[in-house]
Amino acid sequence: MQQGARKDARTRSEKERERSSIILRAPHTPLIWFPCTNIYTVMEFSTLTPEDFGERQAVSGTPRGVTFVEDLLLVPSKGNETSGVSARSATSLIIAVCITALYSLICVVGLLGNVLVMYGVLRYTKMKTATNIYIFNLALADALATSTLPFQSAKYLMSTWPFGELLCKVVIGIDYYNMFTSIFTLTMMSVDRYIAVCHPVKALDFRTPAKAKLINVCIWILASAVGGPVMVMAVTKVTEKGSTACTLRFPEPEWYWDTVTKICVFILAFVVPVLVITVCYGLMILRLKSVRLLSGSKEKDRNLRRITRMVLVVVAAFIFCWTPIHIFIIVKTMVNIDHQNLLVVACWHLCIALGYINSSLNPLLYAFFDENFKRCFRDFCLPHRSRSEQSSFSRARNSTKEPASVCASAAARRAPA
Repeated sequence: MQQGARKDARTRSEKERERSSIILRAPHTPLIWFPCTNIYTVMEFSTLTPEDFGERQAVSGTPRGVTFVEDLLLVPSKGNETSGVSARSATSLIIAVCITALYSLICVVGLLGNVLVMYGVLRYTKMKTATNIYIFNLALADALATSTLPFQSAKYLMSTWPFGELLCKVVIGIDYYNMFTSIFTLTMMSVDRYIAVCHPVKALDFRTPAKAKLINVCIWILASAVGGPVMVMAVTKVTEKGSTACTLRFPEPEWYWDTVTKICVFILAFVVPVLVITVCYGLMILRLKSVRLLSGSKEKDRNLRRITRMVLVVVAAFIFCWTPIHIFIIVKTMVNIDHQNLLVVACWHLCIALGYINSSLNPLLYAFFDENFKRCFRDFCLPHRSRSEQSSFSRARNSTKEPASVCASAAARRAPA
């Protein structure tokens, strides 16, 4: 009896030591786990293929999918392990097709819309205002982000990364550049609006196209402080299944630097900018409520409020689309969540989709809230109608001496009526 009790106690003690120890990767334990600290690192969204569902690897990657295993939808249940291979194959195909369809739509809308925004700012002289130059910078970052979606779609369909290490570095680097340049640009747009509304005298000196261009250059330099090292750390590696993954290789200890990176990105690319934006718009709201007429004329005042409202909507859309992914990453970094819960996985995919949707949403917001962008989009898409309207407009302007259209090119404005 005593020997049996000692044997049972020894067995329980061994099991407890196994639980508290660090479990390294093995054929039946496909993850690197730190149960004592509840901190682990996994392969990120944009480098995983649907065939990798159910695995965790000690790597990290792009900000939109920096810490989650998206392939958990394909983990067979304990009661259905015999049909795990067939179920995994069918589900991975469905997921790959759905992701490809969604990414294709985002890519087409995002690329076309953001290219049109950049075209409008570059083409038409009167569109080159300080606010529109910031919008150009935002459209450039969004266009670059959406241009990577075909590569990610191909990766999902092929269940591997077939484009080599150079494109791997470019795609991951663009993802980080997009995140930092977008939020920094929106922060400067909010500061620009604050100065225009609350300090109209200082705005005459600060809010110039030349200074806006200089600030845009500084934004890209700041983003390079993160984007450059990320491109250096981006590598391709062959998984145990023989497929190629595009991911980040952190210095040792890898889990520590991965966690530090996520926290720093959360603070620098989300918390601090959102606080600055909130303060700027809080002060602007107080100013708008206390003063009925901000400028010397009602028309200028109406235009100022309209632009402020458009920038606020664009900022709100960005915060709405990016808050879930940032919160999810931080929560998952600090807490061991259930990765096999389908609701958790579905929420993760929704967070990823929202991050990319924001890149294609901004041009639609410009067209909806800004009449100048709306006219420029219409002029580009319907050139014949635009020319006939421009001819009628020129005749009317010749008789009424009205100002030229914002979207009329410089050559058209110089031409005689």
